[in-house]
Amino acid sequence: LKEFLEIYHKDHRSSEIIDAIESQEEGSIHIQGILGSSKPVVGAAVFKRSPFNHFFILPDKESAAYFYNDLENLFEEQSVNYNKRKVLFFPTSYKKHHQIGETDNTNLLSRSEVLNRFAAERRSSMVVTYPEALCEKVITRDFLNKNLFRLKTGDMVSLDFLGDLLVEYDFERVEFVVEPGQFSIRGGIVDVFSFSNDFPFRIEFFGDEVESLRTFNPANQLSINKLARITLLANIQDRELDEKRVPLLSYIQKNTVLWFDDIQFTLDRIEMEFGKAEKIKNLFLASDQILDDLYHFRIIEFGKKSFFKDSRIINYKMDPQPSFNKNFDLLIHNLNENQKRGYQNIITTDNPQQLERIYTIVEDVTHDLPELRNTAFTALNISFHEGFIDHDLNIVCYTDHQIFDRYHRFRLKESYKSKESLSIKELYNLNKGDFVTHIDHGIGVFDGLEKIDNNGIQQEAIRLVYANSDLLYISIHSLHRISKYVGKDGSAPKLHRLGSNAWNKLKEKTKKRVKDIAKDLIALYAKRKSTKGFSFSPDSYLQHELEASFIYEDTPDQLKSTLDVKKDMEANHPMDRLVCGDVGFGKTEVAIRAAFKAVTDSKQVAVLVPTTILALQHYRTFSERLKEFPCNVDYINRFKSAKQQKQTLKDLEDGKLDILIGTHRLISKDVKFKNLGLFVVDEEQKFGVAAKERLKQMKVNVDTLTLTATPIPRTLQFSLMGARDLSIINTPPANRYPIQTEIHPFNETIIRDAIIYELSRGGQVYFVHNRVQNIIEVTVMIEKMVPGIRIAVAHGQMDGKHLEKTMLDFIEGQFDVLVATT
Repeated sequence: LKEFLEIYHKDHRSSEIIDAIESQEEGSIHIQGILGSSKPVVGAAVFKRSPFNHFFILPDKESAAYFYNDLENLFEEQSVNYNKRKVLFFPTSYKKHHQIGETDNTNLLSRSEVLNRFAAERRSSMVVTYPEALCEKVITRDFLNKNLFRLKTGDMVSLDFLGDLLVEYDFERVEFVVEPGQFSIRGGIVDVFSFSNDFPFRIEFFGDEVESLRTFNPANQLSINKLARITLLANIQDRELDEKRVPLLSYIQKNTVLWFDDIQFTLDRIEMEFGKAEKIKNLFLASDQILDDLYHFRIIEFGKKSFFKDSRIINYKMDPQPSFNKNFDLLIHNLNENQKRGYQNIITTDNPQQLERIYTIVEDVTHDLPELRNTAFTALNISFHEGFIDHDLNIVCYTDHQIFDRYHRFRLKESYKSKESLSIKELYNLNKGDFVTHIDHGIGVFDGLEKIDNNGIQQEAIRLVYANSDLLYISIHSLHRISKYVGKDGSAPKLHRLGSNAWNKLKEKTKKRVKDIAKDLIALYAKRKSTKGFSFSPDSYLQHELEASFIYEDTPDQLKSTLDVKKDMEANHPMDRLVCGDVGFGKTEVAIRAAFKAVTDSKQVAVLVPTTILALQHYRTFSERLKEFPCNVDYINRFKSAKQQKQTLKDLEDGKLDILIGTHRLISKDVKFKNLGLFVVDEEQKFGVAAKERLKQMKVNVDTLTLTATPIPRTLQFSLMGARDLSIINTPPANRYPIQTEIHPFNETIIRDAIIYELSRGGQVYFVHNRVQNIIEVTVMIEKMVPGIRIAVAHGQMDGKHLEKTMLDFIEGQFDVLVATT
């Protein structure tokens, strides 16, 4: 990586850019022909040679996030110590820019970090931002300094003063610190989560002297690194009055270099988003105000067109990474051609598995083509967003995810709530009066935390109240021995008496009942394990290629589930595995890989789904994923004509069909498979008893894979007890936004804004209304609120074919809003 950066560091074009920055010429600098991830590479090379701050303004949050990640990856020394970071991200304060008033702690922390860095003026930095954040006003330097408290080891500060100061700064005093804006004091230790760092600080006092300063992980309470000095910063966003805010560009130093991807687009976007909103003019700047401020800075443009007429032009000769559409023969011929022209081939990836796949594919392809055996490339252990070809430096830089045509994720700071560990979170969520279960003493009532004297040392303990008002104190180091009581809703449990044998008897009785159930289940399990099944072959070259062609990066759980399923299929007894995961977490991809594994061994696959819509969706997904492979996919449901169904069943019996997807129709007696090897059941809980009995007859010696987001208790119990194998997909896909639930009184403005916002980002809207009688009135009301939208209606009393057509049209994006009953 250092060698790669050095090439651009010494490049004559980087020198030209620096000369242009340092000259006093009027106008901007326009870098032409720069493409893909070469933009952050050139930005980093210029930054290393110039002592200024550099602000990169990208057209939207997503492109800014990718640019920020590329810059971060170029600087390996991006440290856990926030003071030493070279690359920072500057977002808007709000969760969504139209939800003024709903700030996001993660965004506030990132903003505060940038403002603090610019106020200190100690170190030059690169900051990446986007239009909404650029036009949001910031607090003044004076106000920032009033809300800053700097501390270093050896300082003399009284604990009482520090506690009062944090309260004055609007920090919340809690038992355990888990998110920004909180602090706790335990003896001579102060934990405080400042808005100036990713992790909370732990300040240890010896009397009134600051003995040590550390950052720590709130999830496990373990120290991360020692610090010599820290800055405590309040939540300046909430403390600040609107009229005190100033434009961001008037806050930063005048020698800062501004890099714009497209100035005109940025100004248009600001105008479109904030130009008409009167109520937020005191929070955001208009595009003409931003334009006035631009003239005070040195500006570098790297878009296609120059905004300023008198620009100094610096030319780069570049091409984008070509698209190979997963055709690896084409890739290797291309690498070979580059080599002959004297270009250096570089493939960037931070994923060792992807690199292994590339080496395997190159080996397989060149094995049959001796003339390509000398094809060479350098692997660069870094993740770039987009590849490029630099004709001046004879460098070809390709990214692994573009080669495999996969989705590339970006990484920004995550929300803090999700980082809480279970035990701390449990304790944090417990309220006085909640029932808890202690593993040795049974059910008691949580009565808060209390400081107790333990051999002359003040120690924090959990106070539990048992029957007859007996008290039990538990050290916070024994949190693993208690858990929140879970029982029947609406009925309070009976408290146990300390010292009585009732709890032990209950535990013994429960253990005996569990053993009885386990005996029956083990017998069932043993019978299934002893049944002979088909043993599938290990993964073929085609299987590797299918998995490499998945456009997203596998989540850890998805990868584990795939390996579990394939291991079961290769065993010599029938598979019976349940894959449990939320909607959209990647269960279907696991099923596609299992189905293809069966097909490569000349077996047929049946995929049973509960609804016709789902059958069609699965058919499309399977067909799309397997279109490049020798595999025939079809579906069967009640909306296919009798003639079409007959032909499908004939092809199935003759072995011309590899994968058949269908509803209940699939388990009819006239459906005959030539050589069934795998049975996939989606959402098993939606099938009745008769369907399940028929399934049992079909599944005797066939591998079975069940997918569900909501397993029925019996299925889940069987899986947890080991009578069925269980794989859980807990990890959401990368960059999946969390579901936000908001409850409001009926408000036409909120409904209109929500629909317009969703449609502006290319999304669709369900409007759920559970009364068929007046569903048309609601539809007309929405049409009046948001004129010009495409709206459809769906409910259970509609004709089946009409309902299906409406749903399919909505899925295909022909409607923006679907007004429907549940």
